[in-house]
Amino acid sequence: MSDKKGRPTPKRKEAEEQRVFRRLAPAATKEAKKLQKQQARISRAAQREAYMRGDENALPLRDRGPIRKFVRDYVDARRSIGEFFLPVIVLVLFMTVVPVLQVQLAAIVLMYSVLAFSILDGVFLSRKIKREVANRYPGESAKGLGMYGWLRSTQIRKLRAPSPKVKRGSKI
Repeated sequence: MSDKKGRPTPKRKEAEEQRVFRRLAPAATKEAKKLQKQQARISRAAQREAYMRGDENALPLRDRGPIRKFVRDYVDARRSIGEFFLPVIVLVLFMTVVPVLQVQLAAIVLMYSVLAFSILDGVFLSRKIKREVANRYPGESAKGLGMYGWLRSTQIRKLRAPSPKVKRGSKI
């Protein structure tokens, strides 16, 4: 038994028109677009505020969990030479434009010595973090936590995200 379609073959133009579907949203009024932008701005601001507060749901995956929170608090409770690296580099930049050779040489020595001390501090901090995590959270992996803590320690304290929750010198 043959299944004939029982109608004429459509022209190409007609067939293409039937296949096309709306790809773009219908054009909205200016007021609707303005309202949508304002709501998106408010939503982004609320999301950022929750992130800076340290709200667990707003954090990216790399910052979630009690172990990462402990590492952030551990780093925020201490001073490190790494957080002064960026201001020292700015100082070095200004010192290198001074046309006195001794000042330029001192700037280079200062930069490399702060870099070396920052790396040493980072290595020791990483080891301390791994040891503390092993003591407090037995059986949990400490992979990547040392670098996570070290990178946080190199940021200027006021610019850290999420914001520090502990005061300097407090016991964790």
